[in-house]
Amino acid sequence: MTVATSKQPAPCGAWTSSITAAVVAAGATPLSQLAVDGGSVYWLEGRASEAGRSTLMGGQGTARAELTPLPFNVRSRVHEYGGGAYAVAGGQVFFSHHGDNRLYRVGADGQPVAVTAEGERRYADFVIDAPRQRLVGIREDHSSGAQYPDNTVCAIGFDGSETVLVDGNDFYAAPRLSPDGAHLAWLCWDHPRMPWEGTELWLADVAADGSLVNGRLIAGGAQESICQPEWSPDGVLHFVSDRSGWWNLYRYEHGVVHPLCPREAEFGGPQWTFGGSLYGFSSPDEIVCTYIEAGVSRLARLALRGGELAPIATPYQEIRELRVEGSLVALLGGAPTIALELACIDLSTNQCTVLARSIERLPEGVYLSVPQAVSYPSAGGRTSHAFHYPPCNAHYAPLAGELPPLIVIGHGGPTGMAASTLKLAIQFWTSRGFAVLDVNYGGSTGFGRAYRDLLKGQWGVVDVEDCVAGARHLAEQGLVDPQRLLIRGSSAGGLTVLSALAFHDVFKAGACYYGVSDLKGLDADSHKFESHYNQYLIAPPERADTVYRERSPIHHTDKLRHPMIFFQGLDDKVVPPQQSESMVEALRARRLPVAYLTLEGEGHGFRKAESVICTLEAELYFYLSVFGVPIPAGLQPVAIENLGDA
Repeated sequence: MTVATSKQPAPCGAWTSSITAAVVAAGATPLSQLAVDGGSVYWLEGRASEAGRSTLMGGQGTARAELTPLPFNVRSRVHEYGGGAYAVAGGQVFFSHHGDNRLYRVGADGQPVAVTAEGERRYADFVIDAPRQRLVGIREDHSSGAQYPDNTVCAIGFDGSETVLVDGNDFYAAPRLSPDGAHLAWLCWDHPRMPWEGTELWLADVAADGSLVNGRLIAGGAQESICQPEWSPDGVLHFVSDRSGWWNLYRYEHGVVHPLCPREAEFGGPQWTFGGSLYGFSSPDEIVCTYIEAGVSRLARLALRGGELAPIATPYQEIRELRVEGSLVALLGGAPTIALELACIDLSTNQCTVLARSIERLPEGVYLSVPQAVSYPSAGGRTSHAFHYPPCNAHYAPLAGELPPLIVIGHGGPTGMAASTLKLAIQFWTSRGFAVLDVNYGGSTGFGRAYRDLLKGQWGVVDVEDCVAGARHLAEQGLVDPQRLLIRGSSAGGLTVLSALAFHDVFKAGACYYGVSDLKGLDADSHKFESHYNQYLIAPPERADTVYRERSPIHHTDKLRHPMIFFQGLDDKVVPPQQSESMVEALRARRLPVAYLTLEGEGHGFRKAESVICTLEAELYFYLSVFGVPIPAGLQPVAIENLGDA
């Protein structure tokens, strides 16, 4: 028997919810970097209670064990973003320790033993070459004292010896040995390209002494992005390329490249980190793969010779990683009501077992907003994409005739993608009566090369236009209040916020977390991997100064006309406090409502639970105050200057 309950009318934004700021601050356990070996599944698990270190876990079925005890932190710093921080094969486990950047081997007694010497070298994306008693991976050498480190493909002996196998390019990734150990494939690229712009796939023979001979370029170039080269069990090289305009699967055999399954779908993703995997071999004749269509991940079996793609049913709409060994498939999956989790699928029975969850106790379903994928017209005749989250709370409804306020969010990167996996930070808002639009603006991945390249030379323009168009679209559909449109973002997303408020008159308020207001400052602080990224995003060097000034909100503060709240870590070295302070002073001078919260001991990105709680609650208080919504009891007040003058 079901008892009907009526919802209480209350102003949107003032609804109470069990998804508190403290619940958001408690966050999720990070899960990443899967591997399978001998029927065992391995993964990295974040430990917030242990200074945020990543530890290596392994298990079969529902059993699990920790392989790297305190103080070991399994993390690589190659390219700064890392990834590919461990390797396992035949029960042997090697990993990179963030504390000293050395490689370690897990000994027979379970205790890690150092392999490489102390120094200024970092390692990532390594594979185990057991017959030669060595690892083959990427080495980043900082010992020269030069502005940028030297990157190579390197052999690291189990005895600690190191031999450079390939050098001369700015960047390398994905060295992969053939099953018989006779061949090595790898990726490389050079400035000013990023790996999603253009990479090269090389192949060489491995000589008797372990050196490489007969190296040859077999695919790729300045306008073709290749990722994830892998060998089939019978020794045929496969890879993902966007040569068709979409990251699709290919086979290299007898000197010829063959497409496996031409499709307007993405079987690969941007190589921000090492070691990503979106396909694997269940047999010499079959691949298990995940691909993205219309922003949603799907899982399938692909027959290698016939090209037939047979779907595998899962509850997931986002699949971040995928590893395959025979009938065992391990993946990280999430959906609108499923926080990211590690699942294992037995292909012989289709049984799915969850091995680890990022959030063990989810909020009640009555508070969870399920997003709808929307596409809408934007500037220049293009179509943009987003996920629309309507307000959701089983106990409250808007006042009669009231439309909800809308918060627009642009993802970071900016070469990245918003997915629909459950995020507590979004549900915090929707369960209080706000609608949210999570935008995959032009430049996002998951929609093909042409869509990704929309941001070329247009960062700060296309992303902003698509956020503006998305807000207008929902307002025109009668889904949100056109007089209560909000935009929030952090770091690069903060640039989108500031640009939207400076160059457009659509949003009525904004929240900027340690946001970029001066583009020129990014070049001065960039590391090697991203040091030329702005040439793609904004302008080549000869035009940079002019375009930077045109697009940097810090030079257009006279155009600001709506309330803003700023959050800034005082120890931020990436976007220093001066960038926020200049914007705050400009709003003060124009007598616009402004609030500014600084946080001691926080850098670029807030990590302390008390910081997350403080900033979320302050942002909520700010929005309610600006729109004249009653403030719920217990919400701490925030000093908002000039609010009475608005």
